[in-house]
Amino acid sequence: MKANPLKTVESLGQSIWLDYIRRDLITDGELLHLIKDDGLRGITSNPAIFEKAIDESNIYDPDIRRMALHRDDVNSIYEAISQEDVKKAADVFRSLYEKTDCKDGYVSLEVNPHLANDTLGTIEEGRRLWSLLNRPNVLIKVPATLEGLIAIRQLISEGININVTLLFGLPRYRAVAEAYLEGLEARVAQEKSINHIASVASFFLSRIDTLVDPLLEKIGQSTSEKKEIALEALGEVAISSARAAYQIYKEIFGSSRFKKLQDKGARVQRLLWASTSNKNPKYSDVKYIEALIGAETVNTVPPQTIDAYRDHGDPKLRLELDLKKAYKVMESLPELGIDLEKLTQQLEDEGVSKFNEPFDKLMAAILKKTTT
Repeated sequence: MKANPLKTVESLGQSIWLDYIRRDLITDGELLHLIKDDGLRGITSNPAIFEKAIDESNIYDPDIRRMALHRDDVNSIYEAISQEDVKKAADVFRSLYEKTDCKDGYVSLEVNPHLANDTLGTIEEGRRLWSLLNRPNVLIKVPATLEGLIAIRQLISEGININVTLLFGLPRYRAVAEAYLEGLEARVAQEKSINHIASVASFFLSRIDTLVDPLLEKIGQSTSEKKEIALEALGEVAISSARAAYQIYKEIFGSSRFKKLQDKGARVQRLLWASTSNKNPKYSDVKYIEALIGAETVNTVPPQTIDAYRDHGDPKLRLELDLKKAYKVMESLPELGIDLEKLTQQLEDEGVSKFNEPFDKLMAAILKKTTT
């Protein structure tokens, strides 16, 4: 009998987390099944996931009606629902969290996406959610905006676990890792423990190729003397970025600076591959899993991609393969007139909107259910 590819990924040192949450996943025992049979080691959520769960099912209807009768407002209803799901999922994962010495078993909940450019608002929201959830194995999701970086540093210094989200570019990744280290150092300066603090840096992938590929295709279909260079980079920019990010990760968390923190109990801030469902039918549906399996990393995967990988995944350690090619792809972009840093800033700005829009739709969906 063929080994489950998802379990093999686990044996290779990468943690698979589910990019999805819904109450029946927890109450019907499916989550326990995924942990046992597929080696699932965590869950991430976002406003779009909750919007889909609430709008497309009647699971939450009784709770929504009950809270509406008590005159709870729409935001309070959302918070009650999302926090209850996260707490229940965290409780299911608690034994894994303890078994892995706090490495895995985390469930993520995002701060209100409308706070993405509000440092103080994000800090206050992060503190509040951390206190309300009251679980050691939750991660508060904070976007990697310039304003978010300051909040990340502060929240880490307060001992709050952080999932840094909406991360697209290599310079910003360095800034994220710096914020994490500064937060740990600030906590050490206060003579407080850092051995329980967890953080991941969520690097979004498929959206990079979705934006860059049309630019490369246009050059590749032209009469430009650089068309072959463009075609070689086609479909490779996101994975090349991830491979370069992993080398930065090894540099930062292999440094003497981090070693001093590690001696006091600090944990590395693992890279997490996000946005890993393929958006281009020309590519494999497991493209952003196969190429990026590496030790001490996380891949957060939607249900359909988990099903696909379970069916036809071929897990091997590939994250550090073809590094020469990865750097060549990255170095070719300026030559082609493509400013990746500018494009990743565009993706960050669009990403904030893409989280705000489903959050607002979520509020509308709850409001509708309170009146039906």
